[in-house]
Amino acid sequence: MELKVLTFEGEDTGRTVQLPDEIFCIEPNAHAVYLDIKHYLASQRQGTHKTKERGEVARTTRKAYRQKGTGGARRGSYKSPLIRGGGTVFGPKPRDYSFKLNKKVKALARASALSIKISSGALVVLDKVEIPEPKTRIFAQSLRKLQAADKKSLFVIKEPEKNVILSARNLKSAKVINASQLNTYEIMNCDKLFVTEAALPVVQSLITR
Repeated sequence: MELKVLTFEGEDTGRTVQLPDEIFCIEPNAHAVYLDIKHYLASQRQGTHKTKERGEVARTTRKAYRQKGTGGARRGSYKSPLIRGGGTVFGPKPRDYSFKLNKKVKALARASALSIKISSGALVVLDKVEIPEPKTRIFAQSLRKLQAADKKSLFVIKEPEKNVILSARNLKSAKVINASQLNTYEIMNCDKLFVTEAALPVVQSLITR
């Protein structure tokens, strides 16, 4: 697969880059993509939710009223779930939502996501992303020149660039990440994927390793 290399200002450099077909031009596996995104989102959950059960509520244990003669049902402690302020029945407990996913499934999912972006024309290769000073205005101008001002864009760079990160953080539609942080969720969660030439080998290593 051959793609043109553009500048950060949206101009054609006159160069092309060759992308391996076994990574960027495969038949997408939708189920692998689903599993990897599910795995990523599940791992982000803290799982610290908790409600108190009957034995954990700090309330008196005295009997609410006498056993017989009231015409009502028998009721013991004020910790009962039937009484307001009592314990919760089968409430949530702290748990770990993460689950194991095979490396080959992750690799297939990432390759599938990249192939989907390539086939839809949403993947763009840039020669580099550099900004002389941290200015949101400069980054916004480049987005307009790249025809991505009104689209959710993800910029993948090889190493963190302070000026680039500071310039993009106030833009709701743009996000900058390191190539080593790229995952299936980030790929599928953007309308336009911009990858620098220097970041391409790192992206490929995430799939072939």
